Amino acid sequence: MELIEEYDKHETCLKQKDKTQDIPCCCSQRWILAYTSFLGVVLVYAVRVNLSVAIVCMVKNVNSTTELNGTSIDSNTCPGHAESQTVFNKHAEFDWDKTTRSSILASFFYGYICTQVLGGWFADRYGGRRVFGVAMAVSSVCTILTPVCARTSVILVFVLRVIIGLATGTVFPAMQSMWGRWAPSLERSKLMTLTSVGTMFGVVGTFASSGYLCEYGFDNGWGSIFYITGGFSCIWVVVWFILTRDTPSEHPRISSQERDYIINSIEFDTTKRTSKVPWIEFAKSPALLACITAHMCNNWTNYTLLTSLPDFMKSVMKFNIKSNGLLTALPYLCQAVSGLAAGQITDLIRSRKILSTTATRRSTGAIAFTGAAVFLVATGFMSCDHRDMAVAFLSLAVMFTGLNRAAFIVNHNDFAPKYAGVLFGITNTFATIPGMIAPIVAGELTPHDTSEEWRNVFYVCAAFCLLGTLVFGGLARGEVQEWAKDKSDDVWIETNSNKL
Repeated sequence: MELIEEYDKHETCLKQKDKTQDIPCCCSQRWILAYTSFLGVVLVYAVRVNLSVAIVCMVKNVNSTTELNGTSIDSNTCPGHAESQTVFNKHAEFDWDKTTRSSILASFFYGYICTQVLGGWFADRYGGRRVFGVAMAVSSVCTILTPVCARTSVILVFVLRVIIGLATGTVFPAMQSMWGRWAPSLERSKLMTLTSVGTMFGVVGTFASSGYLCEYGFDNGWGSIFYITGGFSCIWVVVWFILTRDTPSEHPRISSQERDYIINSIEFDTTKRTSKVPWIEFAKSPALLACITAHMCNNWTNYTLLTSLPDFMKSVMKFNIKSNGLLTALPYLCQAVSGLAAGQITDLIRSRKILSTTATRRSTGAIAFTGAAVFLVATGFMSCDHRDMAVAFLSLAVMFTGLNRAAFIVNHNDFAPKYAGVLFGITNTFATIPGMIAPIVAGELTPHDTSEEWRNVFYVCAAFCLLGTLVFGGLARGEVQEWAKDKSDDVWIETNSNKL
């Protein structure tokens, strides 16, 4: 009798294995969602950071030399490299001072901070597909209008950037909500990191192309940056609504094998919309506090570099405008590679049970923050005579931050997948505060744009990295929390765990 039972168990295991192998992968609907959302996030960041490069060639150099401690400093030369480091600014039209430029770059975040939680709640309650699509439609129109408004009034540029912030503030909570319903547990890191590394490719593509567009593009060069990024965003919106749905059960083109595989491997009933949100449990959760802190610390560094790196490359490293765009993009290409690798490696570690999900997320975050801090400090000691080394150190620093794509970014879906949208909205609301403050702090710390002043900017970033290491490394959780479960979820998990 025991032999018969063992044989039946063996046959069941083989059938389950065969069934899993039949589930489509690369061309499946969950991966099509990943590819489409990846392109969407690329464009989110294109419309978000295009101004950071464009403003370098939009604004005239107020003075070619400045006085610091009684010494005349030529801002466009560097000993031994004067000819190669000439800054081209022939297309500049505006006389915006440094304070105005810093405020314009920060204005995006005034809108961005307002819609995070609301976007997550709408996505969890009504679906993330509409939220993401409408947000990008609004952002693309505002981006296309930017050149006309800039030539009309600087106030209109502020308004447009705030509106773009309001719209795109809903995007990442919406995608977290969708992945809570689309990503099988042991594919979570791979799928979600593919989406999130779109941020780096958006930065890379925008920074790398914007320098050339400034020099050779239409509408005085810099105007073409906004028309192209806005135009591609409009096209993507149409594709998004055609290819995607909010849940596997709603998708008309998904196979029954894939639909069952996804539904049965997620920790809650994805066919039911979230109704009651446990706000009190959110406030008491160490896991949420860990994500908030890590997200804020990571974003201080990211937003400092996103908004100020082109200025650093121009003012301190003395790269011309064409080299500026390419070299500013290089660190984010490294970040994209590390983010994709981290997603694959962490899922492998979890699937083979080398480390628990909690230990995997904590250790990945610690490596990310520590590595970034070390190389940011090293960058601060580089002058324009060692600018190649500075670019290498910056690339390594940003590469390490990419590992966080498989740490706190994914973590919301580990400990509360049902509420991932609103939770990410909460953490990203707090994490937007650095975006409002960091560009202004960087501007205040670098009034003369010397290498010594920029060193202080990198010290501040490194301090935030250290804080992120300590808090996320001590408080992060990788398992579904009790408050994140409904009573019916335990029955759901037990019933469906036996189906695959």
